[in-house]
Amino acid sequence: MLTAITRGVSPALHRCELGFLPRQKIELKAAEQQHSAYEEHLRALGVTVVSLPPEPDLPDSMFVEDPAVVVPEVAIMTRMGAESRRGEAESLGAVLARYRPLRWMREPATLEGGDVLRIGGTLFVGHSHRTNLAGIEQIASELHPFGYTVKAVAVRGCLHLKSACCSLGARAVLANRNWIDAEAFQHLEIIDVPPEEPHGSNILVIGDTVLVAASFPRTAALIERLGWKVRTIEISELQKAEAGLTCSSILLDSVH
Repeated sequence: MLTAITRGVSPALHRCELGFLPRQKIELKAAEQQHSAYEEHLRALGVTVVSLPPEPDLPDSMFVEDPAVVVPEVAIMTRMGAESRRGEAESLGAVLARYRPLRWMREPATLEGGDVLRIGGTLFVGHSHRTNLAGIEQIASELHPFGYTVKAVAVRGCLHLKSACCSLGARAVLANRNWIDAEAFQHLEIIDVPPEEPHGSNILVIGDTVLVAASFPRTAALIERLGWKVRTIEISELQKAEAGLTCSSILLDSVH
């Protein structure tokens, strides 16, 4: 059974960290409604949602993907590049410890889960302004005993690797090549996101269904033409906080 760890929207979301977007007014009630709808979409697809309470003093804490990297064998609690976000790991780690043994990254490493894309036994890790080379080396060392390969990917012009590239099945990635070094994915099929929707590549695949932000209709149509079922989700207020669809949940097999 698939479980999703989520967290409620912080009332301080308007103070979120931003990397590549101008600050805009965020309507908190609309953001909360959109996040609740996101959780309902997950439940409708058969996912058990474990929704954690909001963290009033941690504006970005609903983006639970970033403080942890979870594989079947272990959960690695990251040391985030945004120093203001490092307090998010403690309470999230306490919950993840029910499902996985924990490892903790150490200084000078910085790494955020949004920079980690796992496809089978390979983890592609974005070298971004939030994830440094020490972080990539450290996660590679932690995961090597479990048989994982880590490949660094240069990221430019966006917040995280998964802002620019997400898997679409086991053999393909949906990508904005302008924001990444696509050479890292040369053994996979690269499906180019519509140029009018450069942020559209952040999708969430659950079974045979792909969740796509409603603001990216061309991307949704492209994925449908490839034979996938598509659900569109309105996340316009959350996008003002540089959100995508992957960042608001940690998906894990709850049998562990």
